[in-house]
Amino acid sequence: MKSKIKRALSRAKYAAVGAAIGAAIGGLANRNAASTGGALGGLAGATIADFRSGADGVFAELRPGKEADDEADDDSAAVIELADQ
Repeated sequence: MKSKIKRALSRAKYAAVGAAIGAAIGGLANRNAASTGGALGGLAGATIADFRSGADGVFAELRPGKEADDEADDDSAAVIELADQ
């Protein structure tokens, strides 16, 4: 339950930031563009949050504390050890 709430809050945070950036960029043109930019920015932010929150997401290697290359090297070493036995 805690992970679902955390994931929803993360998605809302990214959507809000995306909407603010989109509205600011669209607001440079006019009021209607600000509204459209906010909607598209919110959609983009929520999409990025979904990609980032997945275990094997697009940005998994950018997360702090996780080394994707080291984990791949460890797995290949285990296969070599099994093959040698």
